[in-house]
Amino acid sequence: MAEPKNEEFLDDIEQAEAEEQAIAEEEILDSDADIEALRVERDALQDKFMRALADAENARKRSEKDRREAENYGGSKLARDMLPVYDNMKRAVEAATDEQKEISAALIEGVQLTMRELLNVFSKHGITRISPEVGEKFDPQQHEAMFEAPVPGTRAGEIIQISAEGFMLHDRILRPAQVGVSSNKG
Repeated sequence: MAEPKNEEFLDDIEQAEAEEQAIAEEEILDSDADIEALRVERDALQDKFMRALADAENARKRSEKDRREAENYGGSKLARDMLPVYDNMKRAVEAATDEQKEISAALIEGVQLTMRELLNVFSKHGITRISPEVGEKFDPQQHEAMFEAPVPGTRAGEIIQISAEGFMLHDRILRPAQVGVSSNKG
């Protein structure tokens, strides 16, 4: 009878080993599932991190661009408002007759000096004049056609008169030059 007990004992050991192995396999499967879940979570967090990093970089670039534009073009409203001052001073000097220029030489000179100083301030802040000449080709990017007229000896699209100079702020038009354009067909 001792032998059957030994066999029973061996059967119990085998069964216990099988149970332990089943538990170990289950733990390994659970561990594999946990590891896979952690990998998925890691990948998701890494993706979120990379997106956040890209968003932060884009925001930095956008704010840098906005800062540069504000620096370069922030005064455009004031500059645009100052253009009529220049125009009026120029008209005043051009309207003076030779006799008036002799009588009021100091006054005319003062207005001319003020105009030059205004142009120097414009230049200092990146504002340049657009000064077309009669006979130049009309450029719709820099000129505004105020009228068209058929003028003998000119070709269509040539500037025949300048009404007002234009101005640019860096690479942007503040005001196009106002010109008259020939409408000749020849």
